[in-house]
Amino acid sequence: MGKYILRRLGISVVILLVVVFIIYLLMRFLPASYVETMAIQLSQAPGAKPYEEWVQQLNAQYGLDVGVVQGYFIQLKNMLTGNFGDSWKFAVPVTQKFSEVIWVSFAVGAAALVLELLIAIPLGIIAATRQYSRTDYTITAAALVGISLPAFFFATLLKLIFSVKLGWFDLYGLVGRDFQSLTPFGQFLDMVKHLVLPVVTLVVISIGSLMRYTRTNMLEVLSADYIRTARAKGVKEGQVVFRHAFRNTLIPLVTIVGGSLPGLFSGALITETLFGIPGIGYTSYQAMVAGDIPFSLFYLTFLAALTLLGNLISDIAYAAVDPRVRLS
Repeated sequence: MGKYILRRLGISVVILLVVVFIIYLLMRFLPASYVETMAIQLSQAPGAKPYEEWVQQLNAQYGLDVGVVQGYFIQLKNMLTGNFGDSWKFAVPVTQKFSEVIWVSFAVGAAALVLELLIAIPLGIIAATRQYSRTDYTITAAALVGISLPAFFFATLLKLIFSVKLGWFDLYGLVGRDFQSLTPFGQFLDMVKHLVLPVVTLVVISIGSLMRYTRTNMLEVLSADYIRTARAKGVKEGQVVFRHAFRNTLIPLVTIVGGSLPGLFSGALITETLFGIPGIGYTSYQAMVAGDIPFSLFYLTFLAALTLLGNLISDIAYAAVDPRVRLS
């Protein structure tokens, strides 16, 4: 196990270096150029230098006056020493801006993931154990509706009903107007209240796929020979389903859960934008539109590292739940 983990970590480092180069290459050739935008603004001031001179000065200031390969190694050296630079868009250190917004997205993503697992897996099991019944058809129809709903449409519908019509929730923002006058516990409840609709949106649009996946795998396991043998021996149906069938259904689900790790930190761009949540999804979108290379490079590299880590965790967890799998 130890040798396997070390080998995978070594491979992951090589992959990450290649991914960072590709990300940096894409950032250098973004249609939106922060330098050109700033040069246009600065050159329009009375008595300012010409646009071309501002472009040369800003390129030298931000390290864009060198080639792509040389610039990549400069960025890589800085990243390895913990120097991720300052965000051009937000004018603060990249890590500072990142730490300000990442935990909001993590809270929303973690809450949505937990609710998704708690709802989708039991419903998938129920649908599989009652195949072709009215319950199965109802759960399947609900799953298909959730899969088909666009995030922006469902989020807007929730806002129309619960914010505009009923007035239960605010339309936008993470906190209410009287946030500062509340007690610490009251402030916590106020933030939780403002996250209800975003979390519901993410759960509804993502629950259908996991529900269908659980149902499909459960049906496959329930048709296996050892399940028929267990039933023939008189084992109670509850034990057959949860002790024998569900345990083997967990094996492919582990891969999905492990792959969800980057999603906890990637944010939900559409949902965060519609509800005015200052999370990492909306912040990274602003940085990319502005051509903010330091912030975009750090954020995308962070997600790439999380993806590699999630795959490693999935493989280890897969071996833990399936004794037939050996890591070597």
